[in-house]
Amino acid sequence: MLLRFAAALAVMALVVVPLASSTPTPVALSAPTPSSSSSDFLYLWASSVDSSGPDFLAVYDVRPPASATARYGRLVTTLSVPGRGRRTHHTEHTLAADRQLFANDFGSGESYVFDLTRPAAPRLVRHFELVGALMHPHSFWRLPNSNVLATFQMQHDSAGMAAGGLVEMTPAGEVVRAASALAPGVDRRVRPYSAAILPDIDRVVVTTSDMDNADTTRALQFWRLSDLQLLQTIDLPGGARGDEGYRSAEPRVLRDGRTVLVSTFNCGLYLLHGVAGAAPRAELVASFPRKPGTSCAVPVVAGHYYLITVPAWSAVVSLDVSNPRAPREVSRVTLGPDDVPHWIGIEPNERRVVITGYRAMKTRVLLADFDGRTGRLAIDERFRAAGSTEPGFRLEGVQWPHGGNGAATPHGAVFSRP
Repeated sequence: MLLRFAAALAVMALVVVPLASSTPTPVALSAPTPSSSSSDFLYLWASSVDSSGPDFLAVYDVRPPASATARYGRLVTTLSVPGRGRRTHHTEHTLAADRQLFANDFGSGESYVFDLTRPAAPRLVRHFELVGALMHPHSFWRLPNSNVLATFQMQHDSAGMAAGGLVEMTPAGEVVRAASALAPGVDRRVRPYSAAILPDIDRVVVTTSDMDNADTTRALQFWRLSDLQLLQTIDLPGGARGDEGYRSAEPRVLRDGRTVLVSTFNCGLYLLHGVAGAAPRAELVASFPRKPGTSCAVPVVAGHYYLITVPAWSAVVSLDVSNPRAPREVSRVTLGPDDVPHWIGIEPNERRVVITGYRAMKTRVLLADFDGRTGRLAIDERFRAAGSTEPGFRLEGVQWPHGGNGAATPHGAVFSRP
């Protein structure tokens, strides 16, 4: 997550404010098709708080408490990776059918592939860093052929640091093809961050935030999926605050498979138009207040609801996006005043949401219950350490199976497949 940036004006609104000026036109969204079964395990990609220990994947038992299992939230095992960790960051957002999980340590530029076919006994099967001149992988997304499309933030050339690119890999982490985001007319400060895959219209939408926050742009890129050809780079427009379009973060495809919403770390929410055409554009449809030193971050789509972290409210917010030009808040879970929720991930049956973050929740993991009929969120009070006065678990004072007992910070968090 991008943490180091100049303090921003905190505009403390009480509700999300739609910004579309014309009459909203509903978009037909297909019905959700979640699994009917609950996940048995939760995977947390974590690093030691003081960087003295290795990165590790922790496995927690999250079988419903009513089942005949050990205590809800029990630590099952951990698997450390070689070397000393620096900054665990993104994993894939959901576990693919092949149960191979990609994860990166952005501080070191290294990434890992875990085999989770035996859910309670993960194996490390591959480690990679550079692909040609491309470096610092960030996000990983599955393609229709089950391969992985990875965004790489940067590359070096004769003029110094430049825009990175996209790499397609097999589920085993072997490179299939790579393409550069550095093209005539593209700002060298562009840093491919995350992606949305639209196979039906042969497109990939790529956001461009700099993880080190050395530079800030409003760029959003459109690529052709079939040959990884960069087609267009546009700037996101501003809104009432003027800066909503900076630091494009996470694009998400809605359930119709064609509609894309793009969030920014500056707390803007954009609806894309003409993604398959020659002149795509973005419309600011909502914004959230900003809290100095924090960023709006990871969203999740569940049916016709869009969930997103809003640090200014110390909350995870649920929006009804059945009309994507007029998102409407229907629920939120509010945490402690110094909690900064960042990552959220949803269970395959879309009934539970995992939350990790920063500041007061730097070492903490929470679960929230989600009602797919109403969009309602509520903290899962059952998921807590024995004797704790707060819900959730802290990765502190734990004797880790891989060794040591230092406090750890979880980042990427993924439920197992039923």
